[in-house]
Amino acid sequence: MFKLVTKIGIIGYRNHAQRLISLVDNDDKCELVCIFHPDKKIDDLRGTNNFSELLNCDVIIIASPNDTHFDYLMKLENFSGYILCEKPPAVNLKELDELRKIHSSRKSKIFFNFNYRFSNFNDILTKNLNTEEIGKIMYIEIISSQGLAFKQEYANSWRADGKNNRFNLLDTVTIHYIDLISHHFGKSKNQFYFPKLISKNGTSYDTGHLILEYDECSVSIFNSYATPLIIELNIIGSNGQLSIKNNVLEIKTPRDTFDEKQFFIMPPTSVQKKINMTEDYSLSLKKSFDFFISHVFEKRKIDEVFFETSLNTTDLILKLRNTKNEQIST
Repeated sequence: MFKLVTKIGIIGYRNHAQRLISLVDNDDKCELVCIFHPDKKIDDLRGTNNFSELLNCDVIIIASPNDTHFDYLMKLENFSGYILCEKPPAVNLKELDELRKIHSSRKSKIFFNFNYRFSNFNDILTKNLNTEEIGKIMYIEIISSQGLAFKQEYANSWRADGKNNRFNLLDTVTIHYIDLISHHFGKSKNQFYFPKLISKNGTSYDTGHLILEYDECSVSIFNSYATPLIIELNIIGSNGQLSIKNNVLEIKTPRDTFDEKQFFIMPPTSVQKKINMTEDYSLSLKKSFDFFISHVFEKRKIDEVFFETSLNTTDLILKLRNTKNEQIST
């Protein structure tokens, strides 16, 4: 039987932090007792500006702006409970190197929330990689975008702050898909990243296109805060194609489909079904949270591979940023 986690504290109170607060509040095995912000008064009886209150918790969730994650992890160096930290773990290579030095006993209680490892995207990739229907995967295209940059509150948010979060989209959205692809294909040979500011709201990039090259496969990832809501996936293999568009998944196969003159024609649709991708983020977030909290309830170590993979994904993100900054400065 699960033990009731009586004390959970969270650093952060708006936007994504609010999603995590709702997950805790809706889990009858959890009790959120502390919502911390260093200086702002929070309109919640559990709100506090006293950091030491967090130290009395069994679990601490770090859901503050990206550039504070490492500092809070270091500040919690002697905290004996479990930590769920939003991605990215660090915002520069020096911080990342320090995280690699953490003792393995502590790593086993830290979980970086790359929740797309628990998403429909991941399930689809896992199920369809190198199957007879699709064949050997040669190309993957992911498009995930929305119009957040045109919301009134965006321009004054930390996401739009080019001084501190110039690559916020890369750090908060694209990083999920890099982690997901790296989980299946490992390290890429080459990377090409093209960020842009389309909305002119704020000073950080609100749009980005990333290309990853592997030995036999290339991957295109397009993310934006400056478009209508678009969630699409296209996988092209040596024997078929899988696509998701408008919440419909289709598989067309086999390759050797001919007309009466033996010319290639479009393969027939072997699979067509509705799939709700618009809720994929929230569903994967809950699955990721459940995965983490189950380890807390059962007092189990979190496999260190999750920690190391998170750092490797972040390492690639930071190198992409540094390369782009060098190109801009020259």
